[in-house]
Amino acid sequence: MLMRYKAVRKFTRRLCRPLALEDYVVQSMADVSPTKWHLAHTSWFYERFILQEFVPGYEPVNEAYYFLFNSYYNGAGPQHCRPSRGLISRPTVEQVYDYRRSINRRMGELLLNADDATLDQIAPRLTLGLHHEQQHQELLLTDIKHVFSSSPLLPAYHAFDDEPAGNGPGDVDEPGWVGFDAGVYEVGVPADDESFHFDNETPRHKRYVAAFELADRPVTNGDYLAFIEDGGYRRAELWLSLGWSTLQADDWQMPLYWFRDGAQGGAWMQFTLAGAKPLVLDEPVCHVSYFEADAYARWAGARLPDEAEWELACRDQPMQGNFADSAAGVGRIHPLPLSVAIDGEVGRVRRCFGDVWEWTRSSYSAYPGYRPWPGTLGEYNGKFMCNQYVLRGGSCGSSQSHVRATYRNFFAPEARWQFTGLRLARDA
Repeated sequence: MLMRYKAVRKFTRRLCRPLALEDYVVQSMADVSPTKWHLAHTSWFYERFILQEFVPGYEPVNEAYYFLFNSYYNGAGPQHCRPSRGLISRPTVEQVYDYRRSINRRMGELLLNADDATLDQIAPRLTLGLHHEQQHQELLLTDIKHVFSSSPLLPAYHAFDDEPAGNGPGDVDEPGWVGFDAGVYEVGVPADDESFHFDNETPRHKRYVAAFELADRPVTNGDYLAFIEDGGYRRAELWLSLGWSTLQADDWQMPLYWFRDGAQGGAWMQFTLAGAKPLVLDEPVCHVSYFEADAYARWAGARLPDEAEWELACRDQPMQGNFADSAAGVGRIHPLPLSVAIDGEVGRVRRCFGDVWEWTRSSYSAYPGYRPWPGTLGEYNGKFMCNQYVLRGGSCGSSQSHVRATYRNFFAPEARWQFTGLRLARDA
């Protein structure tokens, strides 16, 4: 357990290496948290839910941190308001790293000295904490990307080790369609599966699924550019009413981070973690909202998949893809062009995992018979089952060891700053 703990904590620190001190403290919008807050909150999680519970007479590192770095756990006490996290100038970045080191030391002492019975009790909480930190690793990346994009200098978080292959229309093949028969299928984590999963992935239950077809690849930048050029952002008939209102209010004209470069004759560009780059047409389109994904699907004469359809189609695929911690992406933290082969990826449905989270048309709600975890940790997922949609498959910002075919990510339909894309489906 201690080795796994150290590995996850080390990877978080590694993600912070490209940052300057000033980068840690910026909050560019209400949904974004400063890097400093992510570092402190993940440490708070271990302190509040493990150290406080399993170390007799435990004394907090700083009681004020229990308020400042609690995210949304009402059972753990009051929280500092999320939109104002950027105003927390103290503790300093160095003090947050001191806090992190203190928690690491105390966790190490606990895991080395606890008896077997106590370790058995700690294990499920620690595993949850590590997956929680992996979630925040991806949030750290998406948040710093938004922060950097807000600077007129468009700075790079890091440089790509290589440039992607393919950029012309000829590299973007038309999607193929893979058919699936109608039937009653089991969805969710099997009852006898002892590997880690969140409570919202359970219980396993039966679903009738009508015959359908799923695109064999995600929608690409080239595909989406055709939608834009056909007036997709000007045609109200393609949009849900709330999506059209959001488009008008926020002046959406293209995916987040796309822009035209006037100095290059209006060439299409996108902001990436490596700075401003030419738009690569055969990369999976990224940073689109549910509203945009749904409008594109209507324009294409298709629809978004139901989450049960996605799981049925992808659950037998190997967990291979472009992840933040995999060799496939060479540390790019950016969607890979479809022309780049990924070792070990097989099957008729390509790129199920990694690159971009794929929107489904499924509202985020409880499975039949769902029961949240008991106690304060029961607030982790269940209370957000309202006004959000399910995404599947992980992204280039996810850790490979964190993603499963049954994993149910969820965001509000207007969210665009995450690594979110789409794959088409249609009735057979």
